[in-house]
Amino acid sequence: MTSSTRNPLGVTLVDGGANVAVFSSTAERIEFCRFDDDGTEHRTELTKRTGYTFHDVVPDVTVGTRYGFRVHGAWDPANGLRHNAAKLLLDPYATAIDGDYRWGQELFGHDMNEPEQMDESDSADAMPRSVVADRSFDWQGDTRLETPLADTVVYEVHVKGFTKQHPDVPEEIRGTYAGLAHPAAIKHLTDLGITAVELLPIHQFVQDSTLVDKGLRNYWGYNSIGFFAPHNEYSASGTAGQQVAEFKEMVKALHAAGLEVILDVVYNHTAEGNHMGPTLSFKGLDNQSYYRLVEGDEANYFDTTGTGNSLNVSHPTALGLITDSLRYWVEEMHVDGFRFDLATTLTRQDGEAEKHSAFLDIIHQDPVLRDVKMIAEPWDTAGYQVGGFPADWSEWNGKYRDDLRSFWRGDEGTLGDAVQRVLGSPDVYEGSRRSPLCSVDFVTAHDGFTLADLTMYAEKHNEANGEDNNDGESNNTSFNGGIEGPTDDESVNDYRNRQRRNFLGTLLLSAGVPMILGGDEIARSQGGNNNAYCQDDEISWFDWAAADEDLLAFTTAAIAFRKQHVALRPEWYRTAPGLSPSTVSVLRADANDFEDGDWTDGGNRAVILVLEQGDDSVAVLMNASETTVEFTLPERADGRPWSLGLSSDPDQAVDGEATTLLVRDASFTALQ
Repeated sequence: MTSSTRNPLGVTLVDGGANVAVFSSTAERIEFCRFDDDGTEHRTELTKRTGYTFHDVVPDVTVGTRYGFRVHGAWDPANGLRHNAAKLLLDPYATAIDGDYRWGQELFGHDMNEPEQMDESDSADAMPRSVVADRSFDWQGDTRLETPLADTVVYEVHVKGFTKQHPDVPEEIRGTYAGLAHPAAIKHLTDLGITAVELLPIHQFVQDSTLVDKGLRNYWGYNSIGFFAPHNEYSASGTAGQQVAEFKEMVKALHAAGLEVILDVVYNHTAEGNHMGPTLSFKGLDNQSYYRLVEGDEANYFDTTGTGNSLNVSHPTALGLITDSLRYWVEEMHVDGFRFDLATTLTRQDGEAEKHSAFLDIIHQDPVLRDVKMIAEPWDTAGYQVGGFPADWSEWNGKYRDDLRSFWRGDEGTLGDAVQRVLGSPDVYEGSRRSPLCSVDFVTAHDGFTLADLTMYAEKHNEANGEDNNDGESNNTSFNGGIEGPTDDESVNDYRNRQRRNFLGTLLLSAGVPMILGGDEIARSQGGNNNAYCQDDEISWFDWAAADEDLLAFTTAAIAFRKQHVALRPEWYRTAPGLSPSTVSVLRADANDFEDGDWTDGGNRAVILVLEQGDDSVAVLMNASETTVEFTLPERADGRPWSLGLSSDPDQAVDGEATTLLVRDASFTALQ
């Protein structure tokens, strides 16, 4: 029989069974628990120990074997020890997970009435199982696409919601990885022109008991428990390991269509919550190593995520878990990049966010990870760090969202900030010699109003979430045009439609990496719900029957216009070796330079941006005022007349001989 090794962690098939390895610096004994189809449990103690890794070769383990761990050790919550062998634990390195949770006392290591006391009820019948998945797959030459950031257009989308109601996707695969890989789904994406899908969390996550008790579900998936396992509910082919191959087939199909796959990953916390949360995996394996505990009060968790716990990235085992997971998704699942939820938490080693934290340093030097797309959500509950990540990272730019919303709403004094955002936020990035491509520009995302609702509701309407409309952001910088919700008023609808085009058009004219919220291009509404994390239903799913075909056509044209003009996709606004110089002129509506007083004039809401790179030039005329503004057209260096390229005003026309142009209230026009 093959001899046992401590690496790799998890379950690896070998001659005679499987090498099983699991880390715990505090356990006394660990048992590998294999389950037959009828639920019969077979326990095998891991007899080898190298350092803090328990390992052994376990017989009768094959593809499809369902298993878990039982960990024997001290129960001493006051000192951060929460071992309880009555609780079946998921393998942190499992590549597939089968089954779901039956919520009750059994899932909690502590007595729910006396939290300091250990609960001895067995959790096996209430727990899902880790599964040994078949990791072989014929990729047929598939590789990462490596689309340059300058050419990237990101589409944030939910695997299930995108196809759950798609009429051209077979019903049996709607809402699954296979559904997203279906030609009808891919056709929408390729016709639109986006280059990358950014998938909301697909790591195995937990349907938390608080939502289940309300008859709701965790739709977004920011409640991870399996960092190597594709979420089993999104599999049409089965959950006993089949989800791995189905996910790979999806990636291969998207790649074949020229679409990158970026994963929204949640490494900042897990579904085990705080000291009152369940014992599902890490908490029972080695609570002190995997989680940040409050110094001097180790019964409690140091939480910068707002979820009850934070992973202990200052410990090499927790940090190794994250980097091993990232490498797995790149090397074995062929994904093209990652968006890190609450990424600032991952940079906190001693409480402060650090640009040279161990996590960021490892990513920077890792030969597998350093060349994939890395996107940070640059904040957590303890601070906002936009502009604070390394030069080879991009960041969700919340300043872009906020300032563009204010500008197009017509708020006074917002012109200067809006110009900064459209030009790639040089006030954020140039001081540290970072590129405009570090800015992931967005107006809407999964968290908040959709674009349709941003222009249709002045207030949130989250009553369906069961929290008396107290959840979700109250300050949305939205404007409904004077009527709350849907209306038949033509003038209000005209305004709303123009504003939707303003937001999407400006986004695609801006320097940086644009990100479109999936469904915005068809005016998807959530009925004013700006926190639909728990709405796994028609509130969140795409309503393809109600698609706004005119807005879809405009968005498609705007993406094509962006791709046509290199001036809209600058890597730098200054001359750099090997690059054509990119320049920008910021002009008043009369085509003269701004003076100091113009920027402090709160009523000034009109601007001309002339963007040039090489022989390519684009002039963007933006008017967020309440009246039509006459713009003087700037002269081109080559003397050629301007022609109409894109406008949020469907009635806009450009006479090639004209020297002025009228731009109506709340609209933009791009000239080429």
